[in-house]
Amino acid sequence: MQFICYPKCSTCQKAKKWLDGHSIQYKERHIVEDNPNYEELKDWYEKSGLALKKFFNTSGLLYKEMQLKDRLWAMSEEEQLQLLSANGMLVKRPLVIGEGTVLVGFKEAEWTKKLL
Repeated sequence: MQFICYPKCSTCQKAKKWLDGHSIQYKERHIVEDNPNYEELKDWYEKSGLALKKFFNTSGLLYKEMQLKDRLWAMSEEEQLQLLSANGMLVKRPLVIGEGTVLVGFKEAEWTKKLL
């Protein structure tokens, strides 16, 4: 299982502590140093069953600076995936990618249900 995070992010730190506290094995991946590529994001998006907008870090500075709130709706799925693959800071984190599991963001109840 991959745990994709930004180490300075407090939510990622909380999620990592939760994984460690439940003795869940994972391989940590720094989202900025090793940004998910287009193919990975497309695969995760399709497997997740979530709206593509859920993969965007809507509270991030870059999202706000780029005024994506007002632009995303007019962009194609392809354009959105290209944008996400261009900069890890646009991707919502943490991400947990496992066998048949794609979790976006840390919601303890959801993680408990899917990972325990």
